[in-house]
Amino acid sequence: MRVAIIGAGIVGASIARELSRYEVEVHLVEREADVGWGVSKANTGLIHAGYDDDPERFPNRARLCVEGNRIWHRWVEELDIPHAWSGALVIAKEESEVKVLEGLLRRGERNRVPELRILERDEALSMEPNLVKVEAALYAPTVGQISPPQAVIALVENAVDNGVKVHLDTEVRGVEVSGEKVRGLRTSAGFLEADIVINAAGLYADEISREVGADYFEIRPRKGEYLIFDEDAGPKPSRVLFPTPSERSKGVVVTTEVQGHLMVGPNAQDLPKEEKDDRSTTPKGLREIYKKASEIWPLPPLNKVIRTFSGLRPEPTGGDFVIRAEDVWGFVNVAGMRSPGLTAAPAVAKEVARILAGMGIDLREKTKWKVRRRGIHGNRAGQGRVICRCNLVREPEIREAIRRMKRIGVKTPSVDSVKFRTSATTGTCQGSFCRIEIASILAEEFNSPLWDVTLKGRGSELGVGDVKVLLRR
Repeated sequence: MRVAIIGAGIVGASIARELSRYEVEVHLVEREADVGWGVSKANTGLIHAGYDDDPERFPNRARLCVEGNRIWHRWVEELDIPHAWSGALVIAKEESEVKVLEGLLRRGERNRVPELRILERDEALSMEPNLVKVEAALYAPTVGQISPPQAVIALVENAVDNGVKVHLDTEVRGVEVSGEKVRGLRTSAGFLEADIVINAAGLYADEISREVGADYFEIRPRKGEYLIFDEDAGPKPSRVLFPTPSERSKGVVVTTEVQGHLMVGPNAQDLPKEEKDDRSTTPKGLREIYKKASEIWPLPPLNKVIRTFSGLRPEPTGGDFVIRAEDVWGFVNVAGMRSPGLTAAPAVAKEVARILAGMGIDLREKTKWKVRRRGIHGNRAGQGRVICRCNLVREPEIREAIRRMKRIGVKTPSVDSVKFRTSATTGTCQGSFCRIEIASILAEEFNSPLWDVTLKGRGSELGVGDVKVLLRR
């Protein structure tokens, strides 16, 4: 039995890892040069508790978020993923907002979220003394944070160790169907035969679904913009801080991300369906998130911002996750994975396994399945030349990252591939000093001319000026 998964984001990678425990042949197909470069690359990285989603309106989101949170507590240990179980506070700034917290508490209890409680003003301030204004707060201790790109990498490395085959730089151009049964995928690299096709294509899942006549939903992009501040820019919260949410969004979050930087965002801007690649930021949007975040936390001045970015969330028709086997036998949709898609991903993977079992697929467990994966642990106080001065990333760590890139099938030498595995280029200078040194190591390890090294995949090759700088060195 051969299974093809479209999309190597957090959901596709989770499914690949889950199915790698069974005696089936699994292929993970991704159009980008590396895994986790789509929707999964740019978001807040939160593992939500599960109090947000109404179980009547969004049953998949409500159920799978809580289950996914529970599984992530195990997966981050098994896969050695950097994480922080810091908990979260939902802040009511005014008395009128306290009723919203009470509604979230009741909803969380219905969804079986553990340990939720509402704090009075003094207790909230004892946890986070720098809060600008607080009347009460909902405390959710099971909330955590991870780096989504590192999580995807960990899942895929473990899946490959268990026999999954990864096809990068491979765009799906069609789904082949014969006699109401899936035959495989037409791709930029040729035809890939498959008995089962799992559509986890993120923003493009609706277009893939239409290939088999399942056109009952549409994906629209919702953009969220973010600010990241320098490491020493000012006070940072110990917990994730949410405002009281709206119908459209959980609001602008203030948090200390896993690498130790203060991060605020996102806003929520609905884009036309044709703009699924628009990851631009705008002065208006960035000012908006700065203003809203400042209402709950004292932010540093804007000259302390070291990076701005935006991410796109796939908003499905109706709002709930689409997880089901379609009428064309062998085609399974896993679409519309908007927030809390990151949290739900492990539970979604197990749901897909249950769907396949219900289709009659024989999911026999392997006698030897490697449950653990070890991350890259650079000796930052030890041996080797320091390449990234901000984060003290040394040359042996970068070479280890490149070795792992090759193991999962990365063929395009890209600085971003190293960044997401080591944290190089993510410090104060944002790669001004180390980017060209990393590019030189990539060129050597890939036996490639320096001008073929890219920043983030084909089309972003190093400029002539960068090459001249390195040659002068």
